[in-house]
Amino acid sequence: MTGYDLAKPLLFSLPAETAHGLGHTALRLAQDTPVESLLRDRFVVADPRLETEAFGQTFPNPVGVAAGFDKNAEVPNALAALGFGHVEVGGVTAEAQQGNPRPRMFRLREDEAIVNRMGFNNHGADVIGERLADVDCPVPVGVNIGKSKSAPLDSAEDDYLYTYERVREGGDYFVVNVSSPNTPGLRELQNREALERILGTLQDAGAAPLLVKFSPNLPEPAIEEALGVVDDLGLDGVIATNTSTDRPDSLRSKNAAEEGGLSGKPIEDIATGMVRFVAERTDVPVVGVGGISDAEGAYEKIRNGASVVQLYTGLVYEGPTLARDINQGLLRLLERDGFESVDEAVGADL
Repeated sequence: MTGYDLAKPLLFSLPAETAHGLGHTALRLAQDTPVESLLRDRFVVADPRLETEAFGQTFPNPVGVAAGFDKNAEVPNALAALGFGHVEVGGVTAEAQQGNPRPRMFRLREDEAIVNRMGFNNHGADVIGERLADVDCPVPVGVNIGKSKSAPLDSAEDDYLYTYERVREGGDYFVVNVSSPNTPGLRELQNREALERILGTLQDAGAAPLLVKFSPNLPEPAIEEALGVVDDLGLDGVIATNTSTDRPDSLRSKNAAEEGGLSGKPIEDIATGMVRFVAERTDVPVVGVGGISDAEGAYEKIRNGASVVQLYTGLVYEGPTLARDINQGLLRLLERDGFESVDEAVGADL
């Protein structure tokens, strides 16, 4: 039994957002102290077989932290010390935002899932940009950029541009988030015209590597249209997927009725299917997100076309050893299947 197993009943007795805040505070206290070095010695799995290349970045391993965990770019180094191969911070908006009223994050314990309707709460591009400029992280740091709630849809590109210009110094790659279910109207920006306007504006400003994050609820024709924009503009990658507004019939928790985006185990197969769908239709690297909580789940997304993967909800249920456990498991799976590296396994099932 791990220390997290012992602490879990206490943490799960607290509101989900409160427990997350405590974990975040612990990481913040450990960062840039001798504790960070101790964490690194315990959790980082250093093996060249895990190294992978995607959208111009070198990742020491393919397991990253999804946007939403470190919204304000406060603990990227501590997360790297837990063994993650990259950290995506944000979503960052041009304006500082309080987000939606609490409670706005709910555990679905029986389903190993979370529903959140946070509403892009963050300190804003000016503050986060300054913070990122001071970060010297040993792994790539991505910046997830969202639309301010007050910004009109028809001029959203100006809002995204403002944020990008404030965070550009501290990001290794940039993600346009047009798929969060918790900002009114945001997902309407996944159509071709809006995507071309937003992405083209950022490209003209020099944003690179530039990726776009899609919803798992898009119908296949809409995904194909969006991928046409990715190819036409020469984007650097796609993230599949964001949280889901659907509620599978298999859900058992009473919190399944809460509004917001569903993440965790119940969307794992849907997300993997979208990774495969995207990878079969574009040559750009795919970041696989959704439901990963063990090495087998990460490996399945990799074999279905993901160059790297990300997780968040898995940390809530499995604890801080998760990145280490997945990376150690990936090494065993690669050896079992005769692959000499993660790169060799990417898309093996396509």
